[in-house]
Amino acid sequence: MELAYVCDWEKRPKSTHCPSVPLVSSWSCRNLVAFTTDLKNDDDDIKDVSHMIHIIDTEHPWDVFSINSGHREVISCLEWDQSGSRLLSADGDGRIRCWSMSEHLVNSWESTLSSSVDGDPIVALSWLHNGVKLALHVEMSGSTNFGEKFSRVKFSPSLTLFGGKPMEGWLAVTVSGLVTVSLLKPGGALLTASESLCRLRGRVALADIAFTGGGNIVVAATDGSSSSPVQFYKVVVSVVSEKCRIDTELLPSLFLRCTTDPLRRDKYPAVTHLKFLTRENSEQVLLCASNQSGSIVECWSLRKEGLPVNNIFQHRSPVVGEKQPTILKWRILTTTGDLERVSAVALPKLPISISNTDLKVASDTKFCPGLGLALAFHDGSIQVLHRLSLHTMCVFYGAAQRPGDDAAIKRPRTAGPALHFKALQFSWTSLALAGVDGHGKLHMLRVSPSMGQVLDMNTTLRHLLFLLEYCMVTGYDWWDVLLHVQPSMVHNLVEKLHEEYMRQNQALQQVLATRIVAVKASLCKLSTATAARACDFHAKLLLIAISSTLKSLLRPHVLNTPDKSPGDRLTEICAKNTDTDIDKVMINLKTEEFVLDGPPLQSLQQLIQWVGDFVLYLLANLPNQGSAVRPGFGFMRDGASLGMLREMLVMIRIWGLLKPGCLPTFTAMSDNQDSMQLLFRLLTKLWLCSRDDGPPQEPDESLIDECCLLPSQLLVPSMDWLPVNDGIIVKLQGKLPLRLQFGKASSLQGAGGSAPLDVFTRSPGAQKMDNLRCIHMGVSPTEESKACTRCGCVTMLRSPNKTNAMKQWEQRWIKNCLCGGLWRRMPPIFT
Repeated sequence: MELAYVCDWEKRPKSTHCPSVPLVSSWSCRNLVAFTTDLKNDDDDIKDVSHMIHIIDTEHPWDVFSINSGHREVISCLEWDQSGSRLLSADGDGRIRCWSMSEHLVNSWESTLSSSVDGDPIVALSWLHNGVKLALHVEMSGSTNFGEKFSRVKFSPSLTLFGGKPMEGWLAVTVSGLVTVSLLKPGGALLTASESLCRLRGRVALADIAFTGGGNIVVAATDGSSSSPVQFYKVVVSVVSEKCRIDTELLPSLFLRCTTDPLRRDKYPAVTHLKFLTRENSEQVLLCASNQSGSIVECWSLRKEGLPVNNIFQHRSPVVGEKQPTILKWRILTTTGDLERVSAVALPKLPISISNTDLKVASDTKFCPGLGLALAFHDGSIQVLHRLSLHTMCVFYGAAQRPGDDAAIKRPRTAGPALHFKALQFSWTSLALAGVDGHGKLHMLRVSPSMGQVLDMNTTLRHLLFLLEYCMVTGYDWWDVLLHVQPSMVHNLVEKLHEEYMRQNQALQQVLATRIVAVKASLCKLSTATAARACDFHAKLLLIAISSTLKSLLRPHVLNTPDKSPGDRLTEICAKNTDTDIDKVMINLKTEEFVLDGPPLQSLQQLIQWVGDFVLYLLANLPNQGSAVRPGFGFMRDGASLGMLREMLVMIRIWGLLKPGCLPTFTAMSDNQDSMQLLFRLLTKLWLCSRDDGPPQEPDESLIDECCLLPSQLLVPSMDWLPVNDGIIVKLQGKLPLRLQFGKASSLQGAGGSAPLDVFTRSPGAQKMDNLRCIHMGVSPTEESKACTRCGCVTMLRSPNKTNAMKQWEQRWIKNCLCGGLWRRMPPIFT
């Protein structure tokens, strides 16, 4: 485990540590981290703490969005929903607020809904379960079928609407023993109800929430004393006559083992941490008891045991089919020895299967993600323990000195306490840890997939490939996996990922078609040797999007048409017809299916122009693709993409006969030059060399000669490739940690990395490009813009278009970029 980066506040008050104020954090599946701080002004009273929520995306950690939450008391809970787009916050006054992105921007949030239990502090908070649960099988990591590696587990939602659709909402537990539920109705209204956990309400100092496969909710609660029992309750939520109903039932409880040990009976008087090991497993719980200087951690499991029968009933003849009565009892799995005092606990989110076979394979291959839980201690160190055995897997010392360090012996002991983590969170693949210390600094730590054990390169690649496949299937962000990819691994990972993708069935390939391209683009940006390929992958995403948009405009001439759509027929005819004359290919098409009104075609001219410019650029650069890989090289042998470009040229040619204004504009050196005919002929020759149904061939000399002459016939445009992503991932290849400041992107300059390729460089007076609308915005654009957190794609925040066709294109990317990344607001003038 090693430190990746630290984000600090530029101006921090001299006295910021407020021991009475807890810090909380939460990490979403989209790699957004939300955390609170106890920052206050020096002149303020200690009670006057600013209840701020800070949200960052891990790729741009300096771009923090701080929300004045409006909570009147200290924020006690933060919880992301399973989509990573909404955040719940709860405070010590019983108020719960739901935050969502404003205009789908990660650095712009607003509170849309709220509920409250006046004056009753919230101690546990969770979204209701939506019924989606995957299991990751390490045993099947070598399988060629994604469905065997990542299986869907039968799991019922906490509450369903008509038709089985899961109902959204949240559940909270208060300090007085009250459980409150808020349900989000389809119209947007909230349906709220509260109920006591049991008849005799008592103080609840700590609580946690888990879910069962049958749709029930289990709440664990304790009053904070290690001598008191840890109680468990089953909570069932239903809607009866348009009202929310809550039913609770008492489940078996447990007493901590340390309270029954004569040597430790009074040593650890307080329970400081109570957590279910996973939110979908209510049968395993982690407990931590502490005193002023130390802690002990226990892991318990709920098991079904046979109920002993009295001797009187043992001699009677058994009844056919009768089973021995059983009872549920909590049994301790394991316990640690005496530890330093625990300050924070982080549990893994990766849903790894813990069957005996999976655990054995994980142990043999040293695959550790999802098997470790992290404990932060008051001496500044972090230990990762095995979630079942509680054996130490790795240690991060942080501010604490390593054992045996001479400096620790020579340096006098300081009076003040060591700086330690007050909040800790695992990423969704358990390959990174985010921690917040008492001074409000955010620390990002890299956690090795093998927990520091030495692996050969093939095993390391297999582990990373397994997790990339998991992210690709689930749609979760893969930023934390990239933390462990070295530049020398990129090529092998891209090739192996493509091989695994091609082994899937056709339906799954279609679903993952754009997602795998986005993963490849992210990988290729990590190495200067493959940076040009990243350009190709981003161009391919745009090409796929434009192709599907243009084909969607086609309408069958007769409603009762055969199975295939006009777009499918176009693809089929273009694949069979190898003629290099574009007009001869048009003859085989039903041109009435291409008849469209003028305005849609004219409004999409900028996208059509990009297609024309891109084809011209590829062909003109065919002779230049030598030993140095340049942007566009990946398309030279990509038969599917070349075929897609060929289809679009045919469509554009037909539309040009109806509306000449929609045609791409080329600067020709001759007045009688048919540019579209020339480009289609050369493109077809290149496509024939790389068709999928035959062995790849090298372009013949005549084709290369013709492409060499292209710049003398047509003015070749300079393609505006995506700018170099200003994110942090490319700066984290080295082992040295980075120190950043919130609000100052310039603090990243000079941190590692190599010089960018010349194709990526931008002069200060260069035109800024709207990469989504394919239009220029000027040298110093004044319009508000947004940029993708993943690939750096920039586009205007407000639409300048008024036509429906272009608005439909823009609506496709209102929530996410072409690559699936989230949007963040950019300043009016960006570089």
